[in-house]
Amino acid sequence: MEITAQQLAQMVHGTVDGDANVTINNYAKIEEATRGCLTFLANPKYTHYIYTTEASAVLVHNDFVAEHPVRATLIRVEDPYKTLADLLNMVSAQMAPERRGLEQPCYVSEGVELPEETYVGAFAYIGKGVKVGRNVKIYPQVYVGDGVTLGDDVTLYPGVKVYHGCQIGNRCTVHSGTVIGSDGFGFAPKGDGTFEKISQIGIVILEDDVEIGSNTSIDRATMGATVIKRGVKLDNLIQVAHNVEIGENTVMAAQVGIAGSTKIGRNNMIGGQVGFAGHITVGDNNGIGAQSGVHNSVGDGKRLLGSPAINAMDFARQNVYFKRLGQMSDDIRALQKALASLQNEK
Repeated sequence: MEITAQQLAQMVHGTVDGDANVTINNYAKIEEATRGCLTFLANPKYTHYIYTTEASAVLVHNDFVAEHPVRATLIRVEDPYKTLADLLNMVSAQMAPERRGLEQPCYVSEGVELPEETYVGAFAYIGKGVKVGRNVKIYPQVYVGDGVTLGDDVTLYPGVKVYHGCQIGNRCTVHSGTVIGSDGFGFAPKGDGTFEKISQIGIVILEDDVEIGSNTSIDRATMGATVIKRGVKLDNLIQVAHNVEIGENTVMAAQVGIAGSTKIGRNNMIGGQVGFAGHITVGDNNGIGAQSGVHNSVGDGKRLLGSPAINAMDFARQNVYFKRLGQMSDDIRALQKALASLQNEK
């Protein structure tokens, strides 16, 4: 589809700065864009690309001020990143094929009611007593265990496994290879050095508007529920242990690991490979940098880095000192020699 910058600006409630009639037929990153592409500038680190990009149009903040001539047409909006996200969602919805009905072979247990618009892909399995909401899409090779509840507009991509009794709320998306409701890691040591398994009889609850990346594991609770609250977004390759709770609108990047019974609050932003010890509490509105190790409970509004995680500014200061250790060591040796020389002269 081809559209002019002026037409696009009207769609996104923006204003045009430049050639309003330039046409757009594709999307690209600002450093890779060619003629006909729309791109965006949201991160100041990429500002220099706006002067060299071959894009036909660039989404920028309303208050963007160019320091050099810009060849591309600028479309000024309140939030370029969100505007682009909205546009890409529109394109994705138009490109996605409409899927309905049951592909064969698949298995749906007797008594399970599927609304008319449900899609069940080939080799999918739906167990006994499963409740399925409206407009649910279950892609090929998905396993939905007995007694699972799926809300409206749920999408389970190929290979997702949802164990028995788990609950998935409205508008949730779970990507390929993710396992929801596998056993928590519960074993009791015995006198002979072996371990006895502790049955995990709880469930997993995903509240509304949760999205889970691929190959993530969310363990069922020993008792009660492991709870992923409304609006949480989890990346690929994340481990959530038994009885963990993740608060509303918290986001986590890949390879985060959360040990059992840890409670994480709302609106946290957690970088890749962060590790959380078990049985701790993390408050609201925290930012935790990549590869941090969180060993103790954390309050609200903190910025943490390092392992063990400390205040981000303190970590940065210590890192500067660490880089100087070699020179500091040489300086200390030189001072020791000088002091020894002075003492020998007495």
